[in-house]
Amino acid sequence: MSEQLQQKIKKHCDSAPAKYDDIKVLFLNCTLSRTPILSHTEGLIKISQQIFEANGATTKVIRPVDYVLAAGLGKDMTETPEWDRDDWPQIQKEVDACDILILCTSVWLGEKTSVCNRVLERMYGYTHSFNEKGQYRDYGKVGATLITGNEDGVKHCAMNILFSLSHIGYTIPPQVDAGWLGEVGPGPSYLDPGSGGPENDFTNRNTTFLAWNCMHMARLLKDNGGIPAHGNLPDAWDAGCKTDFKNPEHKR
Repeated sequence: MSEQLQQKIKKHCDSAPAKYDDIKVLFLNCTLSRTPILSHTEGLIKISQQIFEANGATTKVIRPVDYVLAAGLGKDMTETPEWDRDDWPQIQKEVDACDILILCTSVWLGEKTSVCNRVLERMYGYTHSFNEKGQYRDYGKVGATLITGNEDGVKHCAMNILFSLSHIGYTIPPQVDAGWLGEVGPGPSYLDPGSGGPENDFTNRNTTFLAWNCMHMARLLKDNGGIPAHGNLPDAWDAGCKTDFKNPEHKR
């Protein structure tokens, strides 16, 4: 991280409008490279981490590729005859415990990784269970994305990831997608010497905005008990309580 960026972070932290030391941030780094192989995406994650941690937030990075993630939409796929091991429930516990989830990926063939797709599928498989207010379980959490690559596709991946997170209940603040693209083609990756990635002002600006907007939104949600439980309760709707939805057969 450049000295200029460090100075900006310090200035922002010194004048922060709130405390964030009770906020938990989880980065799911959906790289295709297992630990300890270098992950360029993790280089960008570390810049974001420093901003969160400078404000007292707790951060954790997990590489889902280090685990056995069974294919399917069940909570534990070992309950089916197809799989004898499924590590996803371990990761889901971390997802449930966080206030901010940042789904991170590299770009291949213009798309997010297959690991990222599987993560979203497994998260989607939990949407039939609810939180303590009876809403879908991920209501009240904040979602964002970080992306790296040396080919086009950052905005395409961001659109898909942020929509997917929103669809399952996450709140998406403004400007919470940040990425870096090297030279299009087989050019340098983010952490390659001389790539210019860690020093790129545009990427650092967007990463900084992402971190702060996530913290602001998480603070608002946490202090106000999440999203109000009105008009968004699946069981109430199924029971016939249509929450202000007028029945067209009862016109006056």
